[in-house]
Amino acid sequence: MSEWKEVTLNDITQLVIDYRGKTPLKLGGNWSDHGYRALSAKNVKTGIIVAEESIRYVDEDLYKKWMKDEVQRGDILITSEAPFGEVFYWNSDEKIVLSQRLFDVRVKRDVCAQYVYYYMTSYPFQAELRSRASGTTVLGLKQPELLKAKVVLPDYETQQKIAAQLSEIDDKIAINRRICENLEAQAQALFKHWFIDFAPFKDGKFVDSELGMIPEGWRVGTLGDIADVVMGQSPSGSSYNENGEGTIFYQGRTEFGFRFPGIRLYTTEPKRFAEPLSTLLSVRAPVGDINVATERCCIGRGLASIKSNCSLHSYIYYLLLSLKRRFEVFNGEGTVFGSINKDNLNGLSIVMPPISLTNEFDEIAKAMDNKILEAHQENLCLSALRDALLPKLMSGQIKL
Repeated sequence: MSEWKEVTLNDITQLVIDYRGKTPLKLGGNWSDHGYRALSAKNVKTGIIVAEESIRYVDEDLYKKWMKDEVQRGDILITSEAPFGEVFYWNSDEKIVLSQRLFDVRVKRDVCAQYVYYYMTSYPFQAELRSRASGTTVLGLKQPELLKAKVVLPDYETQQKIAAQLSEIDDKIAINRRICENLEAQAQALFKHWFIDFAPFKDGKFVDSELGMIPEGWRVGTLGDIADVVMGQSPSGSSYNENGEGTIFYQGRTEFGFRFPGIRLYTTEPKRFAEPLSTLLSVRAPVGDINVATERCCIGRGLASIKSNCSLHSYIYYLLLSLKRRFEVFNGEGTVFGSINKDNLNGLSIVMPPISLTNEFDEIAKAMDNKILEAHQENLCLSALRDALLPKLMSGQIKL
C-alpha cells in the first residue's frame, strides 16, 4: 500500500458548512408550507433520506438569511448527534437548508468526493468518530474533532474506480427502493379508493355511524376485533449485540428503514415477540411510525406488534397507514413524550367492510407486498455485497 496515504479530513476539506445553531426564530422568520427543504439529523440515515414527512420548509427570504454558504452537488452530509455519524452523499442540484445537528463537508477538487463519502461510512472511520465523540447518554461530535479524523487515500484514479464500483451497487438499491415505494403508493391509493372514499359504492345506500356516513352493510368496530396487539418489552441492555447471537431485536422507530427494519441488533434475552408479517407500530416518541416484520423478532418497549387474527396481513398494514393522523393526538400525551397503550390500540374505532371485500383487497395488496419483499431481500444481498467489498477496497486488498 505504498501508493496509499493517510491524511486528516481537514487536509482534504475545502469547506465545512455548520449552521447547527440557526433556527427560523433566531433569524426573524418562521417555517413555511413550501419552498426550500430544511434537513436535520433525523432525516439523514447513511445512504438515504428518511422521515420525509417531518421535513420542514423555509421561504426564499429565510433561505438567503440562513444559507450564506449553499449546499452543492458532491457535498457530504454528516450528523453530529441524535443520531450520530450518519453520512449522506448529496448528489443533487436541489438547494436545501442545513438544520439541527448536521454538518456539510466539501472536499477539495483533487479528491474524489464520492470516495471520501464511502470511506466515511467504513468501520475504521466510524470507530474513530466514536472515539472522538463526547457525551454519555447521547454521543455528540464537535467540528474540530470531525476534521481530525483520518482518511486513507489511494491515487485519484483508484478513488474514482472504487467509488464507481460501490455506487453501482447503491444505484441498484435505490432503484429497488423506488419500485417498493411505487408499489406501496398503488396499494395505499386502492385502500383509500375503496375504504375511505367508498368510490365503488357511491351508487348504493349509505347509513350514518359514529365515524360518519358508511355504505349499508358495513359497521363500526375496533382494531381489537380484527387484530392481536402485543406491546413490546425491552430486554436487558447487557444482552444486546451486533454479532448475530440470539434473536433479532428492534427497540423502536430508529431501527426503521423503508417498510422493513434496517438495523440488525440481537438479544440473548428476548421478552416479547412480533410474528412474521405482523405490522410494527412505534408507540413512543413519536407514536405512529409503521413497518413490517419479515421474520420472528423481539420488540422493545418502543414498538407494538399488530397482527391480523384472520391472515389479512396486508389489509391490516394499509389500514394502519390510513390511521396515521389518528395517532397524532397521542404524541401530546405522556409526561415526557407521547405514547399509546394497548387499551388505546385495541379500542381504536375503525370502519369494518364485509369480509369478502377485505379478502379481495388483501389478495391484490399481497401480490404487491410480495414484490416489495422480493426487492427488499435483493437489497439486503446487495447491501451485504457492498459492505463486504467496502473494507477490502478501502484497504487495497482488492485492486481495480
